[in-house]
Amino acid sequence: MNQSFYIGAVGAQQQQRRMNLHGNNIANVNTFGFKAEKGRFSNLMYRGMRAIDQEEALAGVGSALWTSATDFNSGSIADTGRPQDYAIEGRGFFALADLATGEVSFTRSGAFMMASLQRDSGMVDEEGNPVMENVWYLSDGEGRFVLSDTGNMIEMEEGDLFRQMPVGIYDFVSYNGMEHLDDTRFLPVDKNGGLQVGEGKLLWKKVESSNVDLAEEMTKVIESQRAYSMALKVVTTSDEIEETINNLSR
Repeated sequence: MNQSFYIGAVGAQQQQRRMNLHGNNIANVNTFGFKAEKGRFSNLMYRGMRAIDQEEALAGVGSALWTSATDFNSGSIADTGRPQDYAIEGRGFFALADLATGEVSFTRSGAFMMASLQRDSGMVDEEGNPVMENVWYLSDGEGRFVLSDTGNMIEMEEGDLFRQMPVGIYDFVSYNGMEHLDDTRFLPVDKNGGLQVGEGKLLWKKVESSNVDLAEEMTKVIESQRAYSMALKVVTTSDEIEETINNLSR
């Protein structure tokens, strides 16, 4: 089979992946704290060829969407007026603790709410059984709890609904390679360096909007669609050439 057939097939597949990436960015244009992903292409399976009296040349089968990089530039700050909303001006992340898994993840989305946990009140009933009580904490609303500036969960009482809480801001030396867990949460890797106190400014009753540039994303989608169509034409043309050669050899 002609190598151009495989180049076209790989190209179509990778452009489909690129469209999915930018489509996900567009879908999260209104998601608080979302950070856009940028595709990075790389050469595929290149090998060296050496001809007589010539320097080594490269031959391969096209390129692929090798990885994606997160754009950590800040989004615009929106004033919501909600007492449980927070934003960060400058560098840093909010820390979220998952009690079920022990995992601590990081996010720029500060659209928080209150969630309750049961704990032992220190009292017992008439039968000697411990009496449980509901305790309210600041949460992301998905089972994870916001950590304070001292690294503890933020306990809230009725009077705390309308005052600013000591939400912690955490940071890393580098953001390169951070694992994107879902739309807004990240997990650090070794090369990000140790956890440190963030220098960003905590803003109350505000949230950070998505940093997706809708015009840029739409442009990238159109580019991918056209490249996808061209790659399919390469596949079709290569197949027609192969069929013609086969017919001539009969």
